[in-house]
Amino acid sequence: MTEERLHPNLVLECHGAIEVLRIDREKALGALNFEIMERFGSYVEELTGRAGEVRVLIITGTGRGFVAGADITGYANVGQKTFDGFQRRSRRTFDALAALPQITICAVNGYALGGGLELALCCDLILVSEKAKLGLPEIKLGLLPGGGGTQRLPRLIGAMRAKELLMTGRMMTADEAVDYGAALEACAPDALMPRAMELAETLAAQAPLALAEAKRVVDDGLDTALSAGLTLEQRVLGALFATEDGKEGIAAFMEKRDPKFKGE
Repeated sequence: MTEERLHPNLVLECHGAIEVLRIDREKALGALNFEIMERFGSYVEELTGRAGEVRVLIITGTGRGFVAGADITGYANVGQKTFDGFQRRSRRTFDALAALPQITICAVNGYALGGGLELALCCDLILVSEKAKLGLPEIKLGLLPGGGGTQRLPRLIGAMRAKELLMTGRMMTADEAVDYGAALEACAPDALMPRAMELAETLAAQAPLALAEAKRVVDDGLDTALSAGLTLEQRVLGALFATEDGKEGIAAFMEKRDPKFKGE
């Protein structure tokens, strides 16, 4: 394992095919300012080109906060142009995160509010600490989410539950997040990262091409008609059958051995 500080508040751990990006701003509960978002975004954009090297990304936080939203102190006394610029940068970063070819796991260790929950919603799988609190409290500031909360959350948990959370600004408990379908599972605080690493190792061991295509087919299929999604599914299956990994997987099954996937 190697560790690198990408920014005073961003720590990157490399575990072979798995990378862990930790938001390290404990006193501010992980709140995101423009500088953090800019560096976070550039890392995500660079990671897109390393799909053959990195297969799984875990994002987590430090201490009691995962990301307690945007740094609201940065909103005071700024003009509309500056505010809009931050929102556009956040949008580019979150969209790039959602579009990564790698599988993304969000390990929510504490408060995930506003932009913190929106960041988590861009990931493929969300694990939460039993102490985590999640919500979109922007309504209490006379605002609304601007990083995808009004769009990604209802697609995940349904319109009615999303509206209630958006309109009241209340926080979900970890158990509620799991019950609503906003998280995969809740873990004891000290078991959160071991569970995230266990899940990441399981995913990283899968056939790389099939893993990336599984993500793409589901995501693309959700934005199209069922018939088009089914056609996409069969096209991708046929293409995977023709790959060396596809042949290796079938051969390994027949020979009762573990497959050796190469991403070919």
